Amino acid sequence: MSRPPLPPFTRETAAQKARMAEDAWNSHDPVRVSLAYTEDSRWRNRSEVFQGRDAIVTFLTRKWEKEHDYRLIKDLWAFDGNRIAVRFQYEWHDGAGQWYRSYGNEQWEFDEHGLMRRREASINDIAITEQDRRFHWAAPGPRPADVPGLGESPF
Repeated sequence: MSRPPLPPFTRETAAQKARMAEDAWNSHDPVRVSLAYTEDSRWRNRSEVFQGRDAIVTFLTRKWEKEHDYRLIKDLWAFDGNRIAVRFQYEWHDGAGQWYRSYGNEQWEFDEHGLMRRREASINDIAITEQDRRFHWAAPGPRPADVPGLGESPF
């Protein structure tokens, strides 16, 4: 199975890869997301470490059962060869209605077929009020073209 664009990445193809990942995650479909990863992909997400597509599906299913109305933006940070680094923010609320904005960075490593074989994510959550939300498009679903990325503002 091949998942273009393939490494080595250019600025354009690395940004395309980041947007494709963002769109998949905004679908809230764990199986769809898992297909971008190798069958034995290794993950570190916060303090959790696991491996394989089945574990990815289990993790994401649990994540989106807890993180309601999840909306994510990923921006390219850096790239080289078969590696990409992104920064991201997402907003969600818990079962009690408390909203959060989660800030993070990911490092990705791809195989020759364009599948991600390694993902490392560091993430911090900040409680926000509903009035402080920035991401308002319909969820699940991709970020509309007229909603800008994170741009120069880190927060």
